[in-house]
Parts: sequence; C-alpha cells; structure tokens
Amino acid sequence: MRLAIISFALGIWLLQLQGTLPGAAWPEASPWILSGLGLLALGASIFVFALTSRFVSPSKPIVRKVLKLCIAGLAGFIWAALFAHYRLADSLPAEWESKDIEVIGVVAGMPTFGEHGVRFRFDVEKILTPQATVPRHLSLSWYFKRDGSMQSPVHAGERWRWSVRLKRPHGNANPFGFDFEAWLLEQNIRATGYVRDKSERSRIGVADFSLRYSIEQARESIRSHMHTVLQNQRYGAVLIALAIGDQSAIAQTDWDLFWQTGIGHLISISGLHVTMIAGLIFSIAYFLWRRSTHLTLWWPARKAATLAGVAAALSYSTLAGLSIPTQRTLLMIAVFAIALLRDRVAGPTQVLCAALFAVLLFDPWAVNAAGFWLSFGAVALIFYVTTNRSSETLQGIRGKTRHRLINAARIQWAVTLGLIPMLIAMFQQVSIISPLANAIAIPLISFLVVPLTLIGLLPGCEALLQGAHHALAFGMHGLEAARDVPFGQWLGAAPPPWAIAAGILGACWLLLPHGFPARWLGALGLLPLFALSAPRPNSDAFWVTTLDVGQGLALVVQTARHTLLYDTGPKFNSEADSGNRVVVPYLHAIGIKHLHGMIVSHADSDHSGGALSVMQGMPIDWIAASLPAEHAIALSAKRFIPCFAGQSWQWDGVRFDMLHPSPWVNVASTSDNNRGCVLKISSLAGSILLPADIEQQSELELTQQSGDGLASDVLLAPHHGSKTSSSEVFLRAVQPQFVMVSAGYRNRFGHPKNEILDRYAASGATVLRSDLDGAVTFRFEDGPVSAEAYRRTHRRYWYGR
Repeated sequence: MRLAIISFALGIWLLQLQGTLPGAAWPEASPWILSGLGLLALGASIFVFALTSRFVSPSKPIVRKVLKLCIAGLAGFIWAALFAHYRLADSLPAEWESKDIEVIGVVAGMPTFGEHGVRFRFDVEKILTPQATVPRHLSLSWYFKRDGSMQSPVHAGERWRWSVRLKRPHGNANPFGFDFEAWLLEQNIRATGYVRDKSERSRIGVADFSLRYSIEQARESIRSHMHTVLQNQRYGAVLIALAIGDQSAIAQTDWDLFWQTGIGHLISISGLHVTMIAGLIFSIAYFLWRRSTHLTLWWPARKAATLAGVAAALSYSTLAGLSIPTQRTLLMIAVFAIALLRDRVAGPTQVLCAALFAVLLFDPWAVNAAGFWLSFGAVALIFYVTTNRSSETLQGIRGKTRHRLINAARIQWAVTLGLIPMLIAMFQQVSIISPLANAIAIPLISFLVVPLTLIGLLPGCEALLQGAHHALAFGMHGLEAARDVPFGQWLGAAPPPWAIAAGILGACWLLLPHGFPARWLGALGLLPLFALSAPRPNSDAFWVTTLDVGQGLALVVQTARHTLLYDTGPKFNSEADSGNRVVVPYLHAIGIKHLHGMIVSHADSDHSGGALSVMQGMPIDWIAASLPAEHAIALSAKRFIPCFAGQSWQWDGVRFDMLHPSPWVNVASTSDNNRGCVLKISSLAGSILLPADIEQQSELELTQQSGDGLASDVLLAPHHGSKTSSSEVFLRAVQPQFVMVSAGYRNRFGHPKNEILDRYAASGATVLRSDLDGAVTFRFEDGPVSAEAYRRTHRRYWYGR
C-alpha cells in the first residue's frame, strides 16, 4: 500500500507538469461532463486496482505489483485533473477584464496593509452588472488616497457593495522564479483586481454567521490587540506571524536574516510549531490524566492525551487561518492520532504515507510548493535516522538528559545534511551556519517565544507578550552575529535533475547506520551539487535573456566569461523591487556571483527601480548610466561611468557599442527617455539592439548617424511598444528578425499599442512579449538566432486561465 500511495502522488505530480489538461480541447461549456467522465475513469481505476490480485496469477507477484502501481498512478493523475477542471471552471472571461463590475460580497480574509493600500480576499455573493461573469473568490486591493487615508477601512466578515476592476490570474514567468499563478490556483483565488475609487461604495452590514468568517474576525481582533500591546516594537511583526500566521508586516531585512541563517521555516506557524504545541499539550494532559485513577479506568491516559494534542493542533492551526502548510501538518498529526486511538501499531513509513495520501487528496497542488517537499522530506529523514537503529545505542552515556541532547543533535544534523539537495534545487543556496543557528533558534522560538506569545494573548497576561519580544530580540542579536561569520552561506547554480537525484542518494548513504562500510562514498553523490557550474556560451557567442518584470525592463547578457545587466526593472514598494524579487534570484540560479558591468539606461523607475537591490545583492565592477552624478545609484556605485555614443568594448569575441546619447546632449531640453543609453551587441553569430525608451526624435537621429550600422537580428521594442516610438524609418534601418516587447500584463499605459504591433508585423518581424511569453532567451550561436519563450517551453495548464 505504501508504494501505491507513492505512485498515486507521482500521478498527481505528473498532472501538475502538464501544459494542457486532459479534455481541455473539449468545449469549456462542459466541465460537469468532464468531471463525470473523470469520476467514472477514477472509479474504474480503483475497481481494477482492487481486482488485480484476483485476476493476476499469484506466481507472478511482480506483474501484479507493477499493475497496481500503474493503476494507482493513473488514479492520482485523474484525481488531480478532476480538481483542476472543477476549479478552473470558475473563471473570469477575458472580455470582462479591466471593466467596471458592480458586486456584493463578503470580506473573507483578514485584510493586510501595505504602503499603497489594503489587500484582502473577497467572496462574491451577487453580481449586479448585467451579463457579467465573476469568479466566486477574488483577491482585491483598495488603494489609499493621495494623503494616505482610506474613506472606510474594511474588516473581515463585512458585507460590501462596490465596483471592481478585475484581471485573470497572472504573474511574472521566469526560470527558477516563483509561480504566482500556481499559488493563486492552490489558494482558489480565480481573479485579482481593485476597488474603483470613483464608484459608489457602501458597507451593508455583516455577513451571516460562518465559521470561516468568524475565525478571520477573531484573527483580526488578535492582531489589533497585539499591535496595541506591543506598540510598534521592533520585532512585533514577527510575534504576530508566530501567533496568527500574518507575515505581511515583517521587514525585508528581517527575512534576509532568517533565510541567510537558515531559520526561515521557524518564522511562521510552521509544522514544527504546530507539532510542538500538540506535543506540549499531549504531555501536560498525559501527566494530569494518569494522576486520576477514576479517569484512567474510564479511558486510557494516552488516548485522552492524544485527543488533547489533536485539539491543540487544530486550535493553533485555526489561529493561523488554516493555511495550506498548517493543514498539511494537521493532517499528518491526525493520521498519527487515528492509528493510536485504534490501537493500530503502524510503522513510521505507513503513517507518513497515509499522511501523504490525505494531504494530496485534499490539495493536489501541494506538490508545487517547496514546503511540501521540505516538510515531508524532514519527517522522512527523522524516521530514517531514528527507526530500527538499536545498534546505535550510545554506550557510556548516563542520564536521560544527555542522551536526549545527543539524539536531538544527531537528528538536527541528519535533517540539515539530508535536505541539502532539495534546498540547492529549490533555492540554489545552503546556509553553512544553519545547524548552529537552528540549534539556538529552535528551542528559543519553539519552546519559549511561541508559548509566551500564545499565553500572552489571554486576558490579563499581556506582560508575557513583552517577555516574548525581549526573548526574540535577544535571539535576533545572536542571529546577526552568526550571519556575519565568513563563508556562512553557500550560493550556487541550479543543478540538473540527475545531480539532484545523485545528491539525495548520496545524503541517504551518508546517513546509514554507524558501522555500515564505506559510508563516506555518499559524499561523492553530493559533490556534483557543489562542483557543477552553469552552462555558458562559447567564445564569439552570447545569450540575452529578457526577464519578465512586469511593466519595465531587465535584461541579462552572458558571454563566455562575462555578464552584463541592462536595466533592473521596476520598484514595487520601499522593500520590494525587481532587483531583489526577480533579477538577483535569477542571477544566482544561473551561477552568476558578480556582474562585470551594469547599465541603467535612464532614470525612470521601471528601468532603474531594482538597481540598488542588485548592488546590495552582488558585487558589480562598473555601472554606466545616463543619470546625474548626484543620483543615489551613481553615488553608490563602485565605479560610475556616464554613457555616451562612441563608447565600445569587447568581451570574449563579442562587441558592445554605445550608440546614444551624444556626448554634447542638451540635458535641459532633452527628456529622460531620449537620453537613454542605446546599446548594440554584436558578434559573428548575430546582433541585438537595445534602444531603451527613446522616442521618434532620437530614433531619427540614430538612423541619420548610424545608418546601416543599426541593422540587427533582434530589436528590443523602444519604450515598450508605445506609439511615440518604433517609427517606420527606424524599423527599416534595423530590419529585425525578432522584436522583443517588455511590458506588463494589461498595463495602464496600454503597451504595446496595436498600431505598433501592426507595424512590426508589416516589417516581417516575429514579435515576442514578456506579458504573454514570459522571460525570453535569445541565443546568438552557430546557425540562426534562436528564441526560447519560458511560457512556451515550460507550459503549465493554468497559464492564462
């Protein structure tokens, strides 16, 4: 049965890798027909699975097992497809995107505040706009006025009437990046949008009683209470995250510290905390229950304590809003509890597989989450190093305390070592100081800070919240000291699948029982994860990747031994921008640890917004830009060079020529756009022209000055395809084979303009767009220039849905 469950999970995972759903070519008007056929197929699979042992000869057990595993995998595939069809059927039609739609509904989640407004989940109850179709579950933003105020703050459980503008689920699509669309699908959010400022908005009471809404109201009340008690204490936001799972107010600098020291999993209501609370209540209940003869005779103390532990886990998970990670942990605890209450002596692997089945049965998209693999992987490693290891009984150790400490250290070491392959595969980094940091942080946070925080929520116990904050602040100082240890973090490139598999096998081999011969050979399996370097172009060739950063531009150029970043994408808020959310993670994933150069074409935020974060994230030899000397980027640069026409250099047989602006440009009379740094990159394999946001005036100057020198295989669309650029004269001079448009999905400027797209088509160029194609990589190597669009090469069935 364990292998069948694993096969079932693999079937679900295979479905999540598909570019289209089975039956997606059928009419969209028949989701219920598809569901019915899927249920029939699932039922048939289960029926055949049950009868396999009857019709296959017992003399051929291998054939019988293989058939069962195949049928279990097919059942998982069909089950996940049913879920996907059902959820995707509730969608926003494309014709209703960016149109005013009046709705009535309930604020379904605790609102989270940001710099520009408030964001919340919204359940639609009634659609007032005639003929409009709106999904049941939305994610809405209500933006502040210019003075930073809001006319009527929203609260969980309130019923509102207002007009909204929506768009279908959409996120940036980049290699090794976060898949926002997959996350929205798992959260059952089928459209995003905002409340219209100029529309009539009215609160029309409170929603009818609902347990889910009541929980969100209670969580919001607790958050408000904690804000009052803590009064903007430095780490108050971390305590709120530990109490109710709201991480929205944690500073980015704190998150950087947590991940650099390898304790990011502790700063949320994680599986560790839920398990710890369940274990603590179990121990207390067991201790008290068995002190009563009457209670013990009525019901065994262990079973009573088990129910108390499950109730505590359920309560704490509910306090976290029953988020997906806590649901996984709760199901795992429930499986353990059921086995104990039924007096079933189940092996650890049986219980783990049963929990795996329960989790995927309710949440087939869990396999897309890093937390799923890390949580099940950690538990599996703990079982691996603690089960049936009687031969490893420590000799000469007296006292249970010392014995437990050594066992705890051994488990911590096993989990740290065993998770290295998955951490490198998912995050391309490993915290070398993680074992030390966790050895301090786990007992401090799990056994002191979290209990004090939870008890401090009780009436009259507010002082304990202050105590929890002091304890956390003490631990944070220790983490800061640990972070500053030289070589405390290893960064590498994303490994290929075979290296990940070899690393997992190597880690398991290293963790074999003491006395097993040649355990050191496991290190050879881990070696490729650290030794392999990312592929790079050959000499005289280069690769150009236009990242999907929304409405903006960030472009990475790689030669055989050098890397250039051209523009850095937009700024989102004071702590988040394309630099730290997209550019730096991508550079780390492809093995780039420092930049040989960075060009910021001009000062507009959609091109320069991520520059400071990139500069903080990795060393840069020099920065060229059309920025004033007093600009923050220029002042922070190790070496700053104003860009102007006539500059040129060569890297590895690839030539870089700056074509614009002129050294004598009149700054006072020339806009930032027309002062942009225009760069042409060329080699024997081809060329690309990067004209930033120049407009027709500068385009004309370039054609007059450079003439045939503008001809390029690839053209980056000037000014994101606006109607003030891409003149016919300019396109005739460039004669591109490909035009790359970097623009945000349904951006407020309407880029790229239809008339400009028609102009590109008339020129014979193939148009690629970051909003529709995601990140695009152009390879200038032997043969014709090739283009790889991420949304096409890594197609998933939820894209555009």
